[in-house]
Amino acid sequence: MNYEKVGFKCGLEIHQQLDSHKLFCNCPSVLRSDSPDFEVKRKLHSVAGEKGEVDVAVKHEAELDKEFIYQGYDSTCLVEIDEEPPHKLNPEALKIALEIAILLNCKIVPISQVMRKTVIDGSNTSGFQRTVMIARDGFIETSYGKVGIETVFLEEDSARRINSSASNKENLNEETISKDEKKVVYRLDRLGIPLVEIATAPDIKNAKQVKEAALKIGEILRSCKVKRGIGTIRQDINVSIKGTNRVEIKGFQDPKIMEVCVEKEVLRQQEFLDKKEKNPSEVRNCLPDGSTKFLRPMPGASRMYPETDLPLLKISRDLINSVKKTLPELKGDIEEDLRRKGLNNDMIKVLFNEDKFNEFKELFESYGNALLVGKVLLLYPKEFASKMNKSFEEVLEVLTQDVLAHVLDLVNKKELDEADIKKVLSDVLSGKDILDAVKLEKTDLGDIEEKVLKIIKEKPGLRANAYMGLVMKEFSGKISGGEAMRIIGKFVK
Repeated sequence: MNYEKVGFKCGLEIHQQLDSHKLFCNCPSVLRSDSPDFEVKRKLHSVAGEKGEVDVAVKHEAELDKEFIYQGYDSTCLVEIDEEPPHKLNPEALKIALEIAILLNCKIVPISQVMRKTVIDGSNTSGFQRTVMIARDGFIETSYGKVGIETVFLEEDSARRINSSASNKENLNEETISKDEKKVVYRLDRLGIPLVEIATAPDIKNAKQVKEAALKIGEILRSCKVKRGIGTIRQDINVSIKGTNRVEIKGFQDPKIMEVCVEKEVLRQQEFLDKKEKNPSEVRNCLPDGSTKFLRPMPGASRMYPETDLPLLKISRDLINSVKKTLPELKGDIEEDLRRKGLNNDMIKVLFNEDKFNEFKELFESYGNALLVGKVLLLYPKEFASKMNKSFEEVLEVLTQDVLAHVLDLVNKKELDEADIKKVLSDVLSGKDILDAVKLEKTDLGDIEEKVLKIIKEKPGLRANAYMGLVMKEFSGKISGGEAMRIIGKFVK
């Protein structure tokens, strides 16, 4: 597809949950699976925005005339059910958001007004979402050139809809489900979890760059203290071609489907042009095959108005400087550094797939031989897990960081040979205390030398490494690999 010829314009919006308590109260940011403790019923009404107009998307939702049922827990407070004003903005969430903004090369906004964004689809008990701009005018680099970052907002997540499919309804009381779908059930455990909203400029030139930009921003987000797992990140794409209206597409959990969806959306908009029509500007949902379906009209600026219960957000130069001093390293930079230190791609893959870098970071920095550290921390436990039919985590419950650090320390002090590490770790997994496991049973070296010579005479002509295997099998646990090779070297040149 010739994206330049069709006048392709595209930008991303990415919403990522932060790993802290909620944005405007002290409730924990934890999703609950147990039965709720109470229910609150509400109806929401449309209100005019800052310009005195009712937004078209708000009007659309109001006309549906739904009743909303909110289920809460002992971890839900009055702020979440809109019976108490919001508390002061969470400082930890602000710090994480500032880290993300700085890594996106953005300019921090020193003074900002917390705003209310009207939302009456029921996803917020108050009928609006609180949001505040913290940064703007940044960029990321891609293989197709720079993509601008227009804004970074810090905002509260919505409530969790739980009766949106028949499969979920079996878990609800019959009273909460209406046959005509006029009643919608939400849970308040997700409401108020801090989000960053990152909006790029419409600089993306083709479908491949959409995916690349999303992955680049994702790498930055994962380098900071954000939540992980399905539902913690939501990605939207804004797409138009020359002569058409902008369409916002939601529902991306995996960047792999982005390329397909963008291509299909361009073709869909092209069909309107072929008919000499303009496509409606609307919000659409991405389906599993990459096609899309209508969700609601495109919202505008009319739904925004100032939050009167909170003061202006002031971000001091001292706070910005303190955040800059403790910026996390990006995953790509860490991987390159580990490669320079000797780790291979398999080790690096295990390190990040198992999310172990931060846990093991100190050990990698403490010992000069990164390749050996990678084997002890990653590959050997993986091998043991496979042989014992256990998970990696189960093996690390026994081979704790303290155990592995002790083994590495002994090797560093030349008190344990590298060749004996696996034997020691195997003994620990079999139930031995680490202090007993490292006391390898030794045999008189004179006797060993005599027996090694006998092995060599019985199988003449082999290479030293072949004799090494035979000797270690004979004297397992009684001699180190280095000592065995030294003795073999006496007799095999």
